[in-house]
Amino acid sequence: MESRPPPAAPVPPGEFNLPPERDIPPPVPRPRARRNVIGIACDSWRVDHLGCYGNSWVKTPNIDRLAAESAVFDRCYPECLPTLPVRTSWFTGRYIFPFRGWGRLEPSDVLLAEVLWNQGYHSALISDTYHMHRPTMAYERGFDHVEFIRGQEMDPYVVDDVPVDLERYHKPGPNDADTVKMLRQYLKNRHWWKTDADCGAARVARAAVDWLKTRHARDSQRKNFFLWVDMFDPHEPWDPMPPFDRMYADPAYKGKDIIFPIAGPADYLAPAELDHVRRLYAGKCTQTDKWVGHLLDAIRTEPGLLDETLLVWTTDHGECFGEHGFVKKARPFPYVEEVHVPFLVRHPDGLGAGKRFDAFTQAPDLMPTILDFLNVTPPPCLHGASLLPILSGEKASLRDFCVVARHGRAWRIHDREWCFIHYFIDRPDELYRVREDRFERNNVIAAHPDVAARYESTLRKFAEGLR
Repeated sequence: MESRPPPAAPVPPGEFNLPPERDIPPPVPRPRARRNVIGIACDSWRVDHLGCYGNSWVKTPNIDRLAAESAVFDRCYPECLPTLPVRTSWFTGRYIFPFRGWGRLEPSDVLLAEVLWNQGYHSALISDTYHMHRPTMAYERGFDHVEFIRGQEMDPYVVDDVPVDLERYHKPGPNDADTVKMLRQYLKNRHWWKTDADCGAARVARAAVDWLKTRHARDSQRKNFFLWVDMFDPHEPWDPMPPFDRMYADPAYKGKDIIFPIAGPADYLAPAELDHVRRLYAGKCTQTDKWVGHLLDAIRTEPGLLDETLLVWTTDHGECFGEHGFVKKARPFPYVEEVHVPFLVRHPDGLGAGKRFDAFTQAPDLMPTILDFLNVTPPPCLHGASLLPILSGEKASLRDFCVVARHGRAWRIHDREWCFIHYFIDRPDELYRVREDRFERNNVIAAHPDVAARYESTLRKFAEGLR
């Protein structure tokens, strides 16, 4: 095992106009084909921290095994960052970045779970992604069964005055009041943990396995189902349990375990501290992979389940570890280390299995892909497109460029040649020639103002064309 990771660098990539009515297709007679969907989302997983995407030092054997059986998409991107906007895109199949950002699902949204419920599918949402389960957020809509695993971030799970060792895990820095508040609550929430079996990913995985087993035992007709498993790990705080906490550590490091650094400029951390933060993150990736594997093993051992189930694994965004001078999700900067994400699709008929696909894909493609697999007519309000024609070879691509944004703060458009970023804050626009500068380090907008103007025009027209 290498004592030091390679330089922090990602794998190369690359008012809301609601429909007048919630136009959910009515139930229609259809064959009783054995078709199910299981979606697994892990939050904040950098694409370059997976073996199946070229990493040689972070151990992710379970997701790598899944990738070997799946179609692997090498140019997948979210649409509107961060956590909740991405899930809105997943669940609605729509681009939302010109209209809204972080927030609840709207009553007029046409949701994947509701469409499937209306077609007779049994469904479950099992998650410890705290933001989805806050009152009024409505991400549970359409699911028959909802299970919320408590304790992440600011979830007021433990309200007693539990003593916590904040000094051990925090380095004071500028504007850290919110960080301290969140870390204190989180440490209270997890004060009872003994092993990695107590962490959020472990509890979510076990709950999902229990649901699958209980459903199988009680459902004599084996009704088709849709299961969405939403793990908050490896999202910060980056506090893997032993042995994962020292799996990638530099033995010479004697500083603090800074598990929840202050989002923003990374220079408040010493180089060795920043390096250690990334190693802790890597440990949490491997710990999370273990529990994803626990769920995958249960799916594999359920008789016939893999033969009739579309299995999707992905994440919402990455993280920064010093690239462009930032640590964590440094709003509003949509650089490649945060917006390039892994996406795996395991088709039960082997469609695309073991192949890598270079086509641009985005978060709104998830819903139409699932509906296409299940032969369910999609609602007319979708922006995304099914990926199954890509897997089958019928199409080589769905789009010529991708758009990623933080609502009201920054918009990004990129293709295989250029990346243009437009800011709505007091910051100059940026342009990168990504074919030669895949990590977006050399801003060339001064030398190519005509290119920037062309991409800005394309970006604005794309946004204006969304309905």
